[in-house]
Amino acid sequence: MKIHTFKSIILSIFEAKHQNYVSALKTILYFSLFKYPLTRTEIFQFTDTTDQKVINSEIDMLLDKGVIFNFDGFYIDVNDPDRIERRLKGNEMARNIMPKAVKVSKKIAKFPYVEGVCLSGALSKGFYDDDGDFDFFIITKPNRLWVARTLLVLYKKIFLLNSKKYFCVNYFISTDQLEISEQNLFTATEIATLIPLYGKDTFKAFLESNPWAHPYFPNKPSHKLSTIRETEKSGLSKLIQKLCNGSLGLKLDHFLQKLTIKKWRRKFTHLAKEDFDIAMKSTRHVSKHHPQNYQNKVIKRLGERYSEVVAQYNLKYPETNA
Repeated sequence: MKIHTFKSIILSIFEAKHQNYVSALKTILYFSLFKYPLTRTEIFQFTDTTDQKVINSEIDMLLDKGVIFNFDGFYIDVNDPDRIERRLKGNEMARNIMPKAVKVSKKIAKFPYVEGVCLSGALSKGFYDDDGDFDFFIITKPNRLWVARTLLVLYKKIFLLNSKKYFCVNYFISTDQLEISEQNLFTATEIATLIPLYGKDTFKAFLESNPWAHPYFPNKPSHKLSTIRETEKSGLSKLIQKLCNGSLGLKLDHFLQKLTIKKWRRKFTHLAKEDFDIAMKSTRHVSKHHPQNYQNKVIKRLGERYSEVVAQYNLKYPETNA
């Protein structure tokens, strides 16, 4: 009988269990698309295997085969130590800029019909650089999403001279439909890394409406709810809400939705209808402004890269979807 080493036993267990799992390999490849190396703890947090030993064995196997590289405890799929320096510099810049992002979120929370404000994008993952911006995920009252969005966009255009760097409001949803319809690794990662700043009860309801996301990353620490502030409206916001709470406000919301969609269809003619419907989703409950269709590009590239690596190194991984 062939005597297996402990490592080979662990590896065989890994291969048997990971038919439908987010593996360490997929996690490393995902974040590598953003040139972001990970520690072992972070890799474990962004997989759905609850046994750290299994993940560590997989990482060791990938190192032995030369699939990934270890630089001072950071793991990545390219032999480029400069990416570690880039990450550490970006982490420091994120820490330094965070107070400003919190200050901007406070301003957003004061706008009419805004019920919740979260940081998303790279900053929510602890990274910021000279090309970075503040991405905000905003939750509004029902049937006033387009009023809230338009007021925020007008504020950006008029008072911030249309600067997107510190005021990127590109994703809105309303409280009457909090479930994210696109359910995949990309959106699960965005949900897991959101930094909620305003609207505690609203954010709790959002998490409860998206239980599908948790199984992707069961090891990820829960969102910190104790520091979420409540939204406080300014006198002007209260006045606008009072004027727009009736049928006039509902008609205005419908009008602004149609006007925005019409403008976007003229502007983003390069997007096919199916891509437009995802990247520029515009319903009564959702408004997305992602003309680069980043979600689709990331998922597609991850699938390609995953298949390339599995084939190149003859790895015993299943074909999986993001």
